[in-house]
Amino acid sequence: MTLSYCTNVHPAEDLPGVLAQLDRYAVPVRERLGGELGLGLWLSAPVARALAADPLERKRLREALDTRGLVVRTLNAFPYGGFHDEVVKHRVYRPDWTEAARLDYTLDCATVLADLLPDGAAGSISTLPLAWREPWSDAEHGRAVAALDDAAHALRELARRTGRTVRLAVEPEPGCVIDTVADAVRLLAGRVDAEHIGVCLDTCHLAVSFADPAEAVRSIAAAGLRVVKVQASAALELPDPTDARAALGEFAEPRYLHQVRALAGGQVHRADDLPEAFDRLPTGGPWRVHFHVPLHAAPPAPLRSTTDVLRRAMAAVDATCAEPPDVEVETYTWSVLPGGVDDLAEGIAAELRWFSEVCR
Repeated sequence: MTLSYCTNVHPAEDLPGVLAQLDRYAVPVRERLGGELGLGLWLSAPVARALAADPLERKRLREALDTRGLVVRTLNAFPYGGFHDEVVKHRVYRPDWTEAARLDYTLDCATVLADLLPDGAAGSISTLPLAWREPWSDAEHGRAVAALDDAAHALRELARRTGRTVRLAVEPEPGCVIDTVADAVRLLAGRVDAEHIGVCLDTCHLAVSFADPAEAVRSIAAAGLRVVKVQASAALELPDPTDARAALGEFAEPRYLHQVRALAGGQVHRADDLPEAFDRLPTGGPWRVHFHVPLHAAPPAPLRSTTDVLRRAMAAVDATCAEPPDVEVETYTWSVLPGGVDDLAEGIAAELRWFSEVCR
């Protein structure tokens, strides 16, 4: 199992900026932890396109990573660009898998990753769960599945040409066409090339769905799908949402979408963002919020994080998966945490230490 941290926490969207951010943050993280450091690299679409078109630039990037002691086995190709704009919200789901730009971006990332992988290693690319759930028609669904078929074909050809296996990991997310692991199993099993397309298990998203972690992992394997990648992350939980606005109000920030689920009366109730949840979700049971919080630091009471879901999911992955997935700590919300963060490199290092001590 390879442990990385996801660089979508950094805002750079050109190659010099990416390298500068790695010098500012990733190298200090590596120095704190010792040894090589895994990166779940995020490249905006223009950077991925430029690198895919230029083998010499890919070689230079590989050398730059090597000299810094940084290892890349996975890319995060969910955000296409503008991930640190003032307002992201639903824009993170565009282009979706009905649009040619999504397939092109994904294959550019695959071309880049094949040249960054350590010798003999397979790689993974996480991607969005087809699209936001609406509007969504049967025709759009057909186009999206056809695009996944095209991606699988291209990944097979990439493996034949380079000897490097790169797999695509579809990431269920609340509010999307593939909202839950159950949706991933229903919509992907038997419909995609399971050698090259599988599931990205984001444990924040898993927690928000209120699914049982072990059952979710087992259902993926039982369906003949692969857990290609795990995004080790934690959601916010409010056990008693009677005064939800007071407890969660500071987390209702304008940049990212923070989907909320409430478990009340034996049912899961849904809201697409915190302001909507305050107005309409029932308060008779716990709420979970799609807000990635640092793994090592408990949020202020009465809030808590869902790290127990992460621990249980990792135990199930270890017990169930024949081939260990790539693992990427993905806390992209440091810049919007209430109170901010004084030392991002130390925060990332602390998360990686926590995971290594608790989940391995």
